[in-house]
Amino acid sequence: MNSDYAARVGERLRSIRLQKGLSLHDVEEASNKECKASVLGAYERGERSISVPRLQRLAQFYSVPVDRLLPQPDAAVITLEPSREGDRGMRIDLTKLDSVHAPEASVLGRYVNMIQMARGDFNGKILTVRADDVRALAAVLDTTPDVLSTRLEELGLRAHQFA
Repeated sequence: MNSDYAARVGERLRSIRLQKGLSLHDVEEASNKECKASVLGAYERGERSISVPRLQRLAQFYSVPVDRLLPQPDAAVITLEPSREGDRGMRIDLTKLDSVHAPEASVLGRYVNMIQMARGDFNGKILTVRADDVRALAAVLDTTPDVLSTRLEELGLRAHQFA
């Protein structure tokens, strides 16, 4: 394992630990000293390579799948960051959704239906999708919010605000 990869694994380990709200010492204590704070810190800094069995035990400890502790190839990274267009939602033309024959149409249809059910919004013409929903939908479709916006535009599904 090269040092760059060990550092990237370490970043993931630190990120998950911090998301769980744990300090290095918290992990040491909660794991009955199986994961020493100094050793875990060395893993997180990329100074030590972690074994697969230890990685598995940490994944179980953190209650996450093992692959979440491993860095993803750069091409596969999906972020939930705001888009260049700003952190805003979009309007989807529901009247055109059923006539679109594109791979993402069925996923979009199910997602839109879920939003309608949650909101009790069944006007069936236009649905405003919040920024968080746009980012989540983009992640589900393995893309970015900007690319999703462009794709929906191409498919004729983006409804624009009238000035």
